[in-house]
Amino acid sequence: MPQLIEKRRSLNKEIDVQLKEKKELEARLSRLQALANIGTLTAMVAHEINNILMPLGNYANVALQNPNDKELTEKALKKTVFNSGRASEILESILSIVNGESAEKRACRLKQLIDTVFSCIGRDFEKDCIKLKMNVPEELDISVVPVQMQQVLMNFIINAREAMIPGGGSLIINAHKEQDSVTIEIADTGSGITAENMEKIFEPFFSTKTPQSPAARAGSGLGLLFCKEIVESHAGTIEVESKPKQGTKFIIMLPA
Repeated sequence: MPQLIEKRRSLNKEIDVQLKEKKELEARLSRLQALANIGTLTAMVAHEINNILMPLGNYANVALQNPNDKELTEKALKKTVFNSGRASEILESILSIVNGESAEKRACRLKQLIDTVFSCIGRDFEKDCIKLKMNVPEELDISVVPVQMQQVLMNFIINAREAMIPGGGSLIINAHKEQDSVTIEIADTGSGITAENMEKIFEPFFSTKTPQSPAARAGSGLGLLFCKEIVESHAGTIEVESKPKQGTKFIIMLPA
């Protein structure tokens, strides 16, 4: 009997030691996760701000090449002011996501959000032999943080364009409302995604883009992760349908 009691005491001590070690490991993991979040945030910010700076650079170069075109210069300056404000909003919204804060949502016309995205991109897709087919009702409203949802749409639209360069194709944007949800579909007829990569596309830092890619822009592997975080923060979901050499469709579902 005394031996049994001693064994129980010894076992209890061992359990206490293991529980203490477990708590210490959890504390270390929490600190490491915080550092990882900072790294992810830094790369994510760089990715999103790059999406803003690229069209600004294009407008500035065109304006410099046409110094006597007052209208073009004024347009470039207006784009700079507008997109600088957007960059500031993006930084604030990304920080709110990482910190778990809920940014203010409001009812927005989806068609207007999409039109603003194309305006910010500043590139006529027809120059890349890409036809735009859009079926989005003018009166369709969604309850979102505008700048966040615009970044989601911009990521998908830019990715679709890059998937169709240099051969061209079609970019199809459809949206419709049901009783309790709004569905947004962004599809392309580009290179598509392999079954192996489909399982990884939302993983941090995973990208199939390289500096040698036709679009000449290596991917950071954070664009789709960012989109997923944003959509889920709006209580929505993202689904993907894709076949190699046949194209890709992203389906966003948001609460009505």
